[in-house]
Amino acid sequence: MGVRPLSRRKLLGLGGAGAAALMLGTGEWSSGAAFAAPTLTGNPFTLGVASGDPRADGVVLWTRLAPDPFAQDGMGGMPDAPVRVHYEVAEDERFRRVVRSGSVVATSELAHSVHPEIEGLRPDRVYYYRFRAGSEISPVGRTRTTPLPWANPADLTFAFASCQAWQDGYFTAYRHMAEEDLDLVVHLGDYLYEYGVKTNRRGVTTDPKFHTETVDLARYRLQYGLYKSEAPLQQAHARFPWIMTFDDHEVENNWADGIPEKDQDPAAFMLRRAAAFQALYEHAPLRRPQLPEGPDVQMYRRLSYGRLADFTMLDTRQYRDDQACGDGISADCADRFAPDRTLLGAPQRDWVLRGFSRSPARWQVLGNQAPMGQTDHDPGPGTTVWMDPWDGYAAERNRLLAEADSRGVRNLVVITGDRHQNYAWDLKRDYADPESATVGAEFVGTSVTSGGDGADMTAEGQTFLAANPHMKFFNGQRGYVRVRVDRRHWTSDFRVLPYVTRPGAPISTRASVVVEDGVPGVLV
Repeated sequence: MGVRPLSRRKLLGLGGAGAAALMLGTGEWSSGAAFAAPTLTGNPFTLGVASGDPRADGVVLWTRLAPDPFAQDGMGGMPDAPVRVHYEVAEDERFRRVVRSGSVVATSELAHSVHPEIEGLRPDRVYYYRFRAGSEISPVGRTRTTPLPWANPADLTFAFASCQAWQDGYFTAYRHMAEEDLDLVVHLGDYLYEYGVKTNRRGVTTDPKFHTETVDLARYRLQYGLYKSEAPLQQAHARFPWIMTFDDHEVENNWADGIPEKDQDPAAFMLRRAAAFQALYEHAPLRRPQLPEGPDVQMYRRLSYGRLADFTMLDTRQYRDDQACGDGISADCADRFAPDRTLLGAPQRDWVLRGFSRSPARWQVLGNQAPMGQTDHDPGPGTTVWMDPWDGYAAERNRLLAEADSRGVRNLVVITGDRHQNYAWDLKRDYADPESATVGAEFVGTSVTSGGDGADMTAEGQTFLAANPHMKFFNGQRGYVRVRVDRRHWTSDFRVLPYVTRPGAPISTRASVVVEDGVPGVLV
């Protein structure tokens, strides 16, 4: 397995122990130490296996050794000692045709998580993988490489999801997702919520260790242990490669750059952010460039699916200005139109725009956290909007959409989470101008559980449809969005559940909404 060296800056940011832990956990260093087989108190693979960020020649694999994921100290019941973890990648589920094998070392500095990056695989192929620690063997995972960057695949099928508050319901949606025939999954954030779960819509009694809000590293690790212990989530991870990013709740609600939502010491918040990012890395199939450096992490990145689609994953939290007009909702916030206000930060925005000019892909997909389209709450002549999403950064939104139009982006489609509702709507160059051109489409996906059971139509949904002529579809149930893309059409299937506060819900397709190649906007 080939590896790319870490930069000196990355190493200096990690420090000695952290750098060594990282490189052992990815195979960057091939340590000759044998490391005694661990004496484990149970199955170390309780949190499952995963793969992510697929490329034409490989993927990153993930697992975390945690025989007791609910151990009070957040260390998963593991000894404070390095453990060698072996992996195999095969062309068949029985591992008769192993094509890659090796080992990495799990260390306590990264909660005994490992992230081996596998290279040298064939493009557009299904592979199977597994891990071994001591005499224990993990469940088998299934993954898939992408087509070559210059290939012209006929189609792509993927799902996107977001917002999975454990306390609000069961992760049944992921059981159904695992049964789909998908090439990959995109997760758009709020994988974890920072809140305690003493009060929950599941109607279950929880251990007091989960009742406090997550603030420090041990508590974030416990919260991830709670979430990742869910069997449906493990099934979906083991079935497909995931492309992941974060929104706000992986750290704290509505944070903006170095500014927390709640009034607190900025230095304390940055320590919290560093702990949150480290725990995220420890529990996600992320590559080495996504390893945090303290409170900072490089999360925006681009992944191609041949010349059919490019996935441009955004980071709308780390570089943004503080929300205008005190956050919340406003009908008269002039600051939201300020030309210098930014959600992306100048370097990321320029990187996105360069991608618009350079990409040969037929479909430009922006993986976005908070809705880009305008969400007006006022059916009359006024405009009342939330300040946290792109509505609070209107000038930068207008610039981004205008540049996509002027640079000749063939098909701009934005996929978004956050809102706990399903929308399909047109993206306009300027929402203040009723005659403004449509330049793209946005599909906002509902939550997996957040908000509880939900409903097909709500009073808020009726208001949105009346106040936003660019909105073509609304639904307030839970689930995910399945997307089928070919050279002529994009079809978003809104897959919904009737309830999530008890297990076993069936799934159905509430609506299928289409975008035609070369025709901006959505067709219902």
